[in-house]
Amino acid sequence: MKDARILFMGTPDFAVSSLTAVLEAGYNVIGVVTQPDRPVGRKQVLTPPPVKEAALRHGLLVLQPEKIKAEEALEEVMALKPDLIITAAYGQILPKKLLDAPKYGCINVHASLLPKYRGGAPIHKSIVEGEAETGVTIMYMVEALDAGDMLSKVVVPIEERDTVGTLHDKLAAAGSELLIATVPPLLAGELVAEQQDHSAATFAPNIKRTDEKIDWSRSAEQIYNQVRGLNPWPVAFTTCEGKIWKLWWVEKMPASGEGKEPGTIIAREEDGIVVACGSGAVKITELQPEGKKRMSALDFLRGAGSNIEIGTKVGE
Repeated sequence: MKDARILFMGTPDFAVSSLTAVLEAGYNVIGVVTQPDRPVGRKQVLTPPPVKEAALRHGLLVLQPEKIKAEEALEEVMALKPDLIITAAYGQILPKKLLDAPKYGCINVHASLLPKYRGGAPIHKSIVEGEAETGVTIMYMVEALDAGDMLSKVVVPIEERDTVGTLHDKLAAAGSELLIATVPPLLAGELVAEQQDHSAATFAPNIKRTDEKIDWSRSAEQIYNQVRGLNPWPVAFTTCEGKIWKLWWVEKMPASGEGKEPGTIIAREEDGIVVACGSGAVKITELQPEGKKRMSALDFLRGAGSNIEIGTKVGE
């Protein structure tokens, strides 16, 4: 079955683990479809997606259509005659013509326990919402977003101090292992797909700027989860005296802040700035003041933040 013609479709780092696993397992990967190169950073340097870089290292054919549904792009992909299409965070919904083409179908490696958290930011959402566990689901692709029948799942616990970065790496590894365990029985016709309970579906759309801003009326627990659920990208933020502070890390202080207006700095400690929340308080221990590098609160209070006073409001 390893001679089956596999087409891989993916874009970010999360997908690289799955592509690498399929190649290392000896499968016949006939090519890779990924998103076009995009400008990145302040200097807007045109940068290839991680999957393209990985594919080129292995000497694979790479296609980068702007829109997979465009007739010319679709014909180019269909001409490869794949027996199986594997996708992982590709970033576009495939047209029915392509979904119906491969003998063994199109499957997707998705970083949540479906039907929970369909969409583009399931890892962020699982932490922001305070989940105790998440996982990876491999399912058939359909024209609706992450709504196909499920083939396999693996559960991954979310630890108290996990960030998007650490959980991303755990899920990428778990997903690649699950994929390699799923493909052989799939090709052998031994798997029975399970329909999702669509009534239980929840969604994790891509992160917007409004999702990044701290609402200090929320509880310390919720703000803690928001900060770690956006670390290391795109990073939660608040404002202080008209300047943006990116918050890289906070610690929960549930016994502090009672009776204080949310968003009020209630203490300056050697290792952090304590801010009252709607319930409890958090201590900002690592931040990035506007126009400066990421730093510890200790360094900030000794330098640019030396004039920050108790009673100052943040988030206004």
